[in-house]
Amino acid sequence: MAEILTSIQNFLSTTGVSLMLDAGTMDTVKTIIMIVISCVLFYLGIVKKFEPLLLIPIAFGMFLTNLPGANLMHPEFFLEGDFDILNVFQNGGLLDYLYLGVKLGIYPSLIFLGVGAMTDFSPLIANPSTLMLGAAAQGGVFIAFLLALLLGFDPQQAGAIGIIGGADGPTAILVTKILAPELLGAIAIAAYSYMALIPFIQPPLMKLLTTKKERSVKMTQLRKVSKTEQIFFPVIVTLIVVLIVPDAAPLIGFLMLGNLLTVCGVTQRLSKTAQNGLMNAVTVFLGISVGATARAETFLSANTIKIIVLGLLAFCFSTISGLIGGKIMYVLSKGKINPLIGSAGVSAVPMAARVSQMVGQKEDTSNYLLMHAMGPNVAGVIGSAVAAGVLLSFFK
Repeated sequence: MAEILTSIQNFLSTTGVSLMLDAGTMDTVKTIIMIVISCVLFYLGIVKKFEPLLLIPIAFGMFLTNLPGANLMHPEFFLEGDFDILNVFQNGGLLDYLYLGVKLGIYPSLIFLGVGAMTDFSPLIANPSTLMLGAAAQGGVFIAFLLALLLGFDPQQAGAIGIIGGADGPTAILVTKILAPELLGAIAIAAYSYMALIPFIQPPLMKLLTTKKERSVKMTQLRKVSKTEQIFFPVIVTLIVVLIVPDAAPLIGFLMLGNLLTVCGVTQRLSKTAQNGLMNAVTVFLGISVGATARAETFLSANTIKIIVLGLLAFCFSTISGLIGGKIMYVLSKGKINPLIGSAGVSAVPMAARVSQMVGQKEDTSNYLLMHAMGPNVAGVIGSAVAAGVLLSFFK
Protein backbone atom coordinates (compact mmCIF):
# COMPACT_ATOMS: atom_id res chain seq x y z
CA MET A 1 0.00 0.00 0.00
CA ALA A 2 2.84 2.38 0.87
CA GLU A 3 4.40 1.79 -2.54
CA ILE A 4 1.11 2.56 -4.27
CA LEU A 5 0.70 5.80 -2.31
CA THR A 6 4.29 6.77 -3.14
CA SER A 7 3.68 6.13 -6.84
CA ILE A 8 0.51 8.21 -6.76
CA GLN A 9 2.36 11.01 -4.98
CA ASN A 10 5.17 10.89 -7.54
CA PHE A 11 2.66 11.01 -10.38
CA LEU A 12 0.82 13.98 -8.89
CA SER A 13 4.12 15.86 -8.41
CA THR A 14 4.88 15.56 -12.13
CA THR A 15 1.55 16.87 -13.41
CA GLY A 16 1.40 20.25 -15.12
CA VAL A 17 -0.91 21.60 -12.42
CA SER A 18 1.60 20.71 -9.70
CA LEU A 19 4.49 22.20 -11.66
CA MET A 20 2.52 25.40 -12.22
CA LEU A 21 1.71 25.76 -8.54
CA ASP A 22 5.32 25.05 -7.54
CA ALA A 23 6.66 27.65 -9.99
CA GLY A 24 5.54 30.61 -7.90
CA THR A 25 2.74 33.15 -8.30
CA MET A 26 4.49 35.37 -10.87
CA ASP A 27 5.54 32.51 -13.12
CA THR A 28 2.05 31.02 -12.91
CA VAL A 29 0.50 34.34 -13.92
CA LYS A 30 2.90 34.62 -16.87
CA THR A 31 2.02 31.11 -18.02
CA ILE A 32 -1.69 31.91 -17.88
CA ILE A 33 -1.12 35.15 -19.83
CA MET A 34 0.75 33.28 -22.57
CA ILE A 35 -2.03 30.70 -22.84
CA VAL A 36 -4.57 33.53 -23.12
CA ILE A 37 -2.49 35.23 -25.83
CA SER A 38 -2.32 31.99 -27.80
CA CYS A 39 -6.11 31.70 -27.53
CA VAL A 40 -6.47 35.26 -28.85
CA LEU A 41 -4.33 34.26 -31.84
CA PHE A 42 -6.56 31.21 -32.36
CA TYR A 43 -9.53 33.58 -32.45
CA LEU A 44 -7.86 35.91 -34.96
CA GLY A 45 -6.87 33.03 -37.20
CA ILE A 46 -10.05 30.93 -37.03
CA VAL A 47 -12.82 33.49 -36.58
CA LYS A 48 -11.32 36.60 -38.20
CA LYS A 49 -9.31 34.57 -40.77
CA PHE A 50 -6.15 36.68 -40.25
CA GLU A 51 -3.38 34.72 -42.04
CA PRO A 52 -4.83 31.44 -40.65
CA LEU A 53 -2.39 29.13 -42.46
CA LEU A 54 0.48 30.41 -40.33
CA LEU A 55 -1.15 32.21 -37.42
CA ILE A 56 -2.91 29.04 -36.20
CA PRO A 57 0.28 26.87 -36.18
CA ILE A 58 2.17 29.75 -34.53
CA ALA A 59 -0.52 30.06 -31.88
CA PHE A 60 -0.48 26.31 -31.21
CA GLY A 61 3.31 26.31 -30.94
CA MET A 62 3.05 29.11 -28.37
CA PHE A 63 0.33 27.17 -26.57
CA LEU A 64 2.41 23.97 -26.39
CA THR A 65 5.67 25.56 -25.33
CA ASN A 66 4.07 27.35 -22.38
CA LEU A 67 2.23 24.33 -20.95
CA PRO A 68 4.05 23.35 -17.72
CA GLY A 69 5.91 20.05 -17.97
CA ALA A 70 5.47 19.60 -21.73
CA ASN A 71 9.22 20.11 -22.16
CA LEU A 72 8.94 20.24 -25.95
CA MET A 73 11.10 23.29 -26.63
CA HIS A 74 14.36 24.60 -25.18
CA PRO A 75 15.25 27.98 -26.75
CA GLU A 76 18.45 28.06 -24.68
CA PHE A 77 19.83 25.22 -26.84
CA PHE A 78 19.93 27.53 -29.85
CA LEU A 79 21.72 30.57 -28.43
CA GLU A 80 24.77 31.69 -30.37
CA GLY A 81 27.90 30.19 -28.87
CA ASP A 82 25.93 27.46 -27.10
CA PHE A 83 24.36 25.77 -30.12
CA ASP A 84 25.31 22.11 -30.30
CA ILE A 85 23.20 20.05 -32.68
CA LEU A 86 24.25 16.83 -30.92
CA ASN A 87 22.92 18.23 -27.64
CA VAL A 88 19.60 19.01 -29.37
CA PHE A 89 19.22 15.42 -30.56
CA GLN A 90 20.25 13.94 -27.21
CA ASN A 91 18.28 16.20 -24.85
CA GLY A 92 15.77 18.10 -26.97
CA GLY A 93 12.03 17.73 -27.32
CA LEU A 94 9.96 17.35 -30.48
CA LEU A 95 9.74 21.08 -31.16
CA ASP A 96 13.51 21.40 -30.74
CA TYR A 97 13.92 18.98 -33.64
CA LEU A 98 11.42 20.89 -35.78
CA TYR A 99 13.08 24.19 -34.91
CA LEU A 100 16.30 22.99 -36.53
CA GLY A 101 14.62 23.80 -39.85
CA VAL A 102 14.43 27.43 -38.72
CA LYS A 103 17.87 27.52 -37.11
CA LEU A 104 19.52 26.10 -40.22
CA GLY A 105 17.53 28.37 -42.55
CA ILE A 106 15.73 25.50 -44.31
CA TYR A 107 12.04 26.40 -43.86
CA PRO A 108 12.09 30.04 -45.12
CA SER A 109 13.87 29.02 -48.32
CA LEU A 110 11.45 26.14 -48.93
CA ILE A 111 8.53 28.53 -48.40
CA PHE A 112 10.07 30.80 -51.03
CA LEU A 113 10.32 27.80 -53.36
CA GLY A 114 6.55 27.37 -53.09
CA VAL A 115 5.89 31.11 -53.39
CA GLY A 116 8.01 31.24 -56.55
CA ALA A 117 6.11 28.30 -58.04
CA MET A 118 2.80 30.09 -57.40
CA THR A 119 3.91 33.56 -58.57
CA ASP A 120 3.38 34.97 -62.04
CA PHE A 121 6.14 37.47 -62.80
CA SER A 122 4.60 38.41 -66.16
CA PRO A 123 3.22 41.80 -64.96
CA LEU A 124 6.71 42.75 -63.77
CA ILE A 125 8.36 41.54 -66.98
CA ALA A 126 5.78 43.43 -69.07
CA ASN A 127 6.42 46.66 -67.15
CA PRO A 128 9.95 46.51 -65.67
CA SER A 129 9.69 50.08 -64.36
CA THR A 130 7.44 48.79 -61.57
CA LEU A 131 10.55 47.13 -60.11
CA MET A 132 11.34 50.62 -58.79
CA LEU A 133 8.09 50.60 -56.81
CA GLY A 134 9.02 47.31 -55.20
CA ALA A 135 12.35 48.86 -54.21
CA ALA A 136 10.73 52.09 -52.98
CA ALA A 137 8.35 50.18 -50.72
CA GLN A 138 11.31 48.81 -48.75
CA GLY A 139 11.79 52.28 -47.25
CA GLY A 140 9.83 51.21 -44.18
CA VAL A 141 12.44 48.53 -43.46
CA PHE A 142 15.22 51.06 -43.00
CA ILE A 143 13.08 53.70 -41.27
CA ALA A 144 11.95 51.11 -38.71
CA PHE A 145 15.58 50.02 -38.35
CA LEU A 146 16.59 53.58 -37.41
CA LEU A 147 13.65 53.96 -35.01
CA ALA A 148 14.56 50.68 -33.32
CA LEU A 149 18.09 51.95 -32.76
CA LEU A 150 16.67 55.11 -31.17
CA LEU A 151 14.56 52.96 -28.82
CA GLY A 152 17.65 51.19 -27.51
CA PHE A 153 17.81 48.00 -29.59
CA ASP A 154 21.25 46.92 -30.78
CA PRO A 155 21.95 46.94 -34.57
CA GLN A 156 21.26 43.21 -34.95
CA GLN A 157 17.90 43.46 -33.17
CA ALA A 158 17.04 46.65 -35.05
CA GLY A 159 17.73 44.93 -38.37
CA ALA A 160 15.44 42.04 -37.43
CA ILE A 161 12.68 44.45 -36.41
CA GLY A 162 13.10 46.56 -39.53
CA ILE A 163 12.55 43.65 -41.89
CA ILE A 164 8.94 43.44 -40.65
CA GLY A 165 8.38 46.35 -43.05
CA GLY A 166 9.13 44.04 -45.95
CA ALA A 167 5.73 42.41 -45.32
CA ASP A 168 7.19 38.96 -45.90
CA GLY A 169 6.96 36.41 -43.09
CA PRO A 170 9.63 33.90 -44.21
CA THR A 171 12.09 36.74 -44.86
CA ALA A 172 11.45 38.18 -41.39
CA ILE A 173 11.95 34.74 -39.84
CA LEU A 174 15.20 34.08 -41.71
CA VAL A 175 16.71 37.45 -40.78
CA THR A 176 15.57 37.25 -37.17
CA LYS A 177 16.83 33.72 -36.56
CA ILE A 178 20.29 34.91 -37.65
CA LEU A 179 20.43 38.39 -36.12
CA ALA A 180 18.20 38.22 -33.03
CA PRO A 181 16.75 34.75 -32.33
CA GLU A 182 15.56 35.87 -28.90
CA LEU A 183 13.00 38.13 -30.65
CA LEU A 184 11.75 35.53 -33.12
CA GLY A 185 8.36 34.87 -31.53
CA ALA A 186 7.40 38.53 -31.19
CA ILE A 187 8.64 39.48 -34.67
CA ALA A 188 6.93 36.53 -36.40
CA ILE A 189 3.61 37.26 -34.71
CA ALA A 190 3.87 40.99 -35.52
CA ALA A 191 4.82 40.32 -39.16
CA TYR A 192 1.99 37.90 -39.91
CA SER A 193 -0.60 39.86 -37.93
CA TYR A 194 0.12 43.08 -39.80
CA MET A 195 0.19 41.27 -43.14
CA ALA A 196 -3.36 40.14 -42.38
CA LEU A 197 -4.32 43.72 -41.50
CA ILE A 198 -3.09 45.24 -44.78
CA PRO A 199 -6.70 45.81 -46.02
CA PHE A 200 -7.20 47.99 -42.93
CA ILE A 201 -3.76 49.64 -42.72
CA GLN A 202 -3.22 50.69 -46.32
CA PRO A 203 -6.47 52.32 -47.61
CA PRO A 204 -6.44 55.33 -45.21
CA LEU A 205 -2.81 56.07 -46.16
CA MET A 206 -3.60 55.64 -49.87
CA LYS A 207 -6.46 58.13 -49.70
CA LEU A 208 -4.44 60.55 -47.59
CA LEU A 209 -1.45 60.69 -49.96
CA THR A 210 -3.21 60.62 -53.35
CA THR A 211 -5.79 62.84 -55.03
CA LYS A 212 -9.07 61.71 -56.58
CA LYS A 213 -7.61 62.48 -60.01
CA GLU A 214 -4.58 60.27 -59.34
CA ARG A 215 -6.70 57.42 -57.97
CA SER A 216 -8.91 57.53 -61.06
CA VAL A 217 -6.09 57.04 -63.60
CA LYS A 218 -6.75 54.12 -65.96
CA MET A 219 -3.64 52.29 -67.11
CA THR A 220 -3.26 50.72 -70.53
CA GLN A 221 -3.38 46.94 -70.91
CA LEU A 222 -0.08 45.14 -70.33
CA ARG A 223 1.64 43.50 -73.27
CA LYS A 224 1.75 39.73 -73.56
CA VAL A 225 4.95 38.19 -72.18
CA SER A 226 6.59 35.40 -74.17
CA LYS A 227 7.52 32.05 -72.66
CA THR A 228 11.18 32.74 -73.47
CA GLU A 229 11.08 35.89 -71.35
CA GLN A 230 9.44 33.99 -68.50
CA ILE A 231 12.19 31.34 -68.57
CA PHE A 232 15.08 33.78 -68.77
CA PHE A 233 13.69 36.07 -66.04
CA PRO A 234 14.36 33.85 -62.95
CA VAL A 235 17.84 32.95 -64.19
CA ILE A 236 18.84 36.56 -64.88
CA VAL A 237 17.35 37.91 -61.64
CA THR A 238 19.19 35.25 -59.59
CA LEU A 239 22.46 36.04 -61.36
CA ILE A 240 22.22 39.81 -60.87
CA VAL A 241 20.92 39.81 -57.29
CA VAL A 242 23.31 37.17 -55.95
CA LEU A 243 26.31 38.85 -57.59
CA ILE A 244 25.38 42.13 -55.86
CA VAL A 245 23.98 40.79 -52.54
CA PRO A 246 25.25 37.22 -51.96
CA ASP A 247 23.44 36.96 -48.61
CA ALA A 248 20.12 37.12 -50.48
CA ALA A 249 20.95 33.86 -52.32
CA PRO A 250 18.95 31.44 -50.09
CA LEU A 251 15.73 33.40 -50.61
CA ILE A 252 16.15 34.71 -54.16
CA GLY A 253 17.61 31.43 -55.39
CA PHE A 254 14.72 29.29 -54.14
CA LEU A 255 12.12 31.89 -55.16
CA MET A 256 13.38 31.87 -58.71
CA LEU A 257 13.85 28.09 -58.79
CA GLY A 258 10.19 27.66 -57.86
CA ASN A 259 9.17 30.06 -60.61
CA LEU A 260 11.38 28.33 -63.18
CA LEU A 261 9.80 24.97 -62.30
CA THR A 262 6.43 26.46 -63.22
CA VAL A 263 7.24 28.47 -66.35
CA CYS A 264 9.65 26.06 -68.09
CA GLY A 265 6.77 23.69 -68.88
CA VAL A 266 8.63 20.42 -68.34
CA THR A 267 8.61 20.09 -64.53
CA GLN A 268 4.92 20.39 -63.69
CA ARG A 269 5.07 17.57 -61.12
CA LEU A 270 7.80 19.38 -59.22
CA SER A 271 5.95 22.69 -59.51
CA LYS A 272 2.74 21.18 -58.11
CA THR A 273 4.67 19.54 -55.27
CA ALA A 274 6.35 22.86 -54.38
CA GLN A 275 2.99 24.67 -54.46
CA ASN A 276 0.98 22.11 -52.51
CA GLY A 277 2.38 19.18 -50.51
CA LEU A 278 5.81 20.61 -49.72
CA MET A 279 4.50 24.13 -49.09
CA ASN A 280 1.78 22.91 -46.73
CA ALA A 281 4.09 20.63 -44.73
CA VAL A 282 6.78 23.29 -44.33
CA THR A 283 4.16 25.88 -43.35
CA VAL A 284 3.02 23.68 -40.44
CA PHE A 285 6.59 22.99 -39.28
CA LEU A 286 7.61 26.63 -39.63
CA GLY A 287 4.60 27.99 -37.80
CA ILE A 288 4.61 25.63 -34.83
CA SER A 289 8.39 25.83 -34.28
CA VAL A 290 8.45 29.64 -34.52
CA GLY A 291 5.49 29.90 -32.14
CA ALA A 292 7.33 27.66 -29.70
CA THR A 293 10.03 30.33 -29.25
CA ALA A 294 7.44 32.62 -27.63
CA ARG A 295 8.15 31.63 -24.06
CA ALA A 296 6.78 33.72 -21.20
CA GLU A 297 10.23 34.71 -19.92
CA THR A 298 11.20 36.36 -23.23
CA PHE A 299 7.85 37.28 -24.80
CA LEU A 300 6.30 39.14 -21.87
CA SER A 301 8.58 42.16 -21.88
CA ALA A 302 8.66 45.82 -22.83
CA ASN A 303 10.59 44.86 -25.95
CA THR A 304 7.60 42.92 -27.29
CA ILE A 305 5.40 46.02 -27.02
CA LYS A 306 8.08 48.07 -28.79
CA ILE A 307 8.32 45.47 -31.56
CA ILE A 308 4.54 45.50 -32.11
CA VAL A 309 4.54 49.32 -32.38
CA LEU A 310 7.63 49.39 -34.60
CA GLY A 311 6.15 46.66 -36.81
CA LEU A 312 3.04 48.78 -37.42
CA LEU A 313 5.20 51.82 -38.20
CA ALA A 314 7.33 49.71 -40.57
CA PHE A 315 4.23 48.65 -42.52
CA CYS A 316 2.94 52.22 -42.64
CA PHE A 317 6.25 53.68 -43.80
CA SER A 318 6.64 50.95 -46.44
CA THR A 319 3.19 51.80 -47.79
CA ILE A 320 4.00 55.53 -47.72
CA SER A 321 7.34 55.13 -49.47
CA GLY A 322 5.70 52.94 -52.12
CA LEU A 323 3.00 55.56 -52.70
CA ILE A 324 5.61 58.31 -52.96
CA GLY A 325 7.37 56.19 -55.60
CA GLY A 326 4.02 55.82 -57.37
CA LYS A 327 3.42 59.56 -57.35
CA ILE A 328 6.88 60.15 -58.81
CA MET A 329 6.13 57.67 -61.60
CA TYR A 330 2.75 59.37 -62.12
CA VAL A 331 4.55 62.66 -62.76
CA LEU A 332 7.30 61.14 -64.92
CA SER A 333 4.76 59.24 -67.04
CA LYS A 334 2.66 62.41 -67.42
CA GLY A 335 -0.31 60.89 -65.65
CA LYS A 336 -0.28 57.44 -67.23
CA ILE A 337 0.62 55.47 -64.07
CA ASN A 338 -1.83 55.28 -61.18
CA PRO A 339 0.15 55.94 -57.97
CA LEU A 340 -2.08 53.52 -56.04
CA ILE A 341 -0.07 50.61 -57.42
CA GLY A 342 2.93 51.91 -55.45
CA SER A 343 1.36 50.69 -52.20
CA ALA A 344 1.43 47.16 -53.66
CA GLY A 345 5.24 47.31 -53.54
CA VAL A 346 5.12 45.67 -50.13
CA SER A 347 5.68 41.93 -50.38
CA ALA A 348 2.26 40.67 -49.24
CA VAL A 349 1.26 38.80 -52.41
CA PRO A 350 -1.46 39.14 -53.67
CA MET A 351 -3.25 40.94 -50.85
CA ALA A 352 -1.54 44.31 -51.36
CA ALA A 353 -2.33 44.24 -55.11
CA ARG A 354 -5.97 43.51 -54.32
CA VAL A 355 -6.09 46.50 -51.99
CA SER A 356 -4.81 48.75 -54.80
CA GLN A 357 -7.56 47.36 -57.04
CA MET A 358 -10.19 47.88 -54.34
CA VAL A 359 -9.28 51.50 -53.62
CA GLY A 360 -9.03 52.31 -57.34
CA GLN A 361 -12.45 50.85 -58.07
CA LYS A 362 -14.04 52.93 -55.33
CA GLU A 363 -13.15 55.98 -57.44
CA ASP A 364 -14.12 54.41 -60.77
CA THR A 365 -15.85 51.02 -60.96
CA SER A 366 -14.51 50.48 -64.48
CA ASN A 367 -10.89 50.85 -63.38
CA TYR A 368 -8.94 47.56 -63.23
CA LEU A 369 -5.55 47.93 -61.55
CA LEU A 370 -5.00 44.37 -60.30
CA MET A 371 -2.60 43.14 -62.98
CA HIS A 372 -0.73 46.47 -62.98
CA ALA A 373 -0.43 46.28 -59.18
CA MET A 374 0.90 42.72 -59.38
CA GLY A 375 4.06 44.10 -61.02
CA PRO A 376 5.24 46.08 -57.96
CA ASN A 377 3.74 43.41 -55.70
CA VAL A 378 5.98 40.61 -56.98
CA ALA A 379 8.83 43.14 -57.23
CA GLY A 380 8.30 43.63 -53.49
CA VAL A 381 9.03 39.94 -52.90
CA ILE A 382 12.37 40.41 -54.65
CA GLY A 383 12.93 43.71 -52.86
CA SER A 384 12.32 42.27 -49.40
CA ALA A 385 14.79 39.45 -50.08
CA VAL A 386 17.39 41.99 -51.25
CA ALA A 387 16.74 44.18 -48.18
CA ALA A 388 17.21 41.08 -46.00
CA GLY A 389 20.49 40.32 -47.78
CA VAL A 390 21.71 43.87 -47.18
CA LEU A 391 20.91 43.71 -43.46
CA LEU A 392 22.58 40.31 -43.12
CA SER A 393 25.70 41.47 -44.95
CA PHE A 394 26.06 44.38 -42.51
CA PHE A 395 25.15 42.80 -39.18
CA LYS A 396 25.38 38.99 -39.13
